[in-house]
Amino acid sequence: MKNVIEVKNLSKRYGKHRGIEQVSFEVKKGEIFGFLGSNGAGKSTTIRSMLGLIRYDSGEIIICGHDAAKEREEVLKCIGYMPSEAWFYPGMTIKDVLKFAADVRKLDCTREAEKLCEKLQVDTRRKISELSLGNRKKVSIVCAMQHKPKLLLFDEPTSGLDPLMQNTFFSLIRDYVAEGATCMLSTHVLSEVRNYCDRVAIMKEGKLIVTDTVTHLMAGKTKRIKMVRDGRKLDFLYKDDLNKLYRELEGHDISDILIEEPGIEEVFMHYYEKEEN
Repeated sequence: MKNVIEVKNLSKRYGKHRGIEQVSFEVKKGEIFGFLGSNGAGKSTTIRSMLGLIRYDSGEIIICGHDAAKEREEVLKCIGYMPSEAWFYPGMTIKDVLKFAADVRKLDCTREAEKLCEKLQVDTRRKISELSLGNRKKVSIVCAMQHKPKLLLFDEPTSGLDPLMQNTFFSLIRDYVAEGATCMLSTHVLSEVRNYCDRVAIMKEGKLIVTDTVTHLMAGKTKRIKMVRDGRKLDFLYKDDLNKLYRELEGHDISDILIEEPGIEEVFMHYYEKEEN
């Protein structure tokens, strides 16, 4: 199976309100795939359609070789899903929650859960009502990963985690991917995309505006220019041919110049601005 996810011409409207329109992308086996976009861009609608939580109007979703509309149970068997906000029964202990999640799948996940809890520093004796946001996030991570799914699907996974736990989380993802899993994560944290993702899709106003490798997105024509020209410090993005810039600088006193690749944040904004122009 080459592609773990195939989304084709996916559209969903909420009455007169925009949802998503003609969204198409693929996620290959073994990838860490970033799903980007501002609030309201259509990321959650796409993910909920993939999980069968909402009915989409048209298009097709194939996950792990199964049609999401017709074979939802088979699709859910191969997914480990972590929502952006997870809520558990407050009176239950973490151990009870993890067992409940495993029992729903009719699996014994004890050994994998113990390994994950050790790495994420989760005390399974504690009650859910005692947990901070960060610790609830960690319980949600274990619930999503303990059955060793083929596809890890995360929505804003690191919000609420401290930097050390964020690193541990992505180390776990890499371990699972090395063992054959695939990961798709929706995130606002662009440094996570730069550091961990192989490819990325960018959503805006219900449409997918670009899908590409992170390496290629970062290696476009746009450059960040820092210079001291005629005694003035300048710092700007330059989107044209650099030879044109050199000609424009003739006759000026250039005492210092630095040309470098823009950050992922600037690349992201570049694609947003490009769609508006």
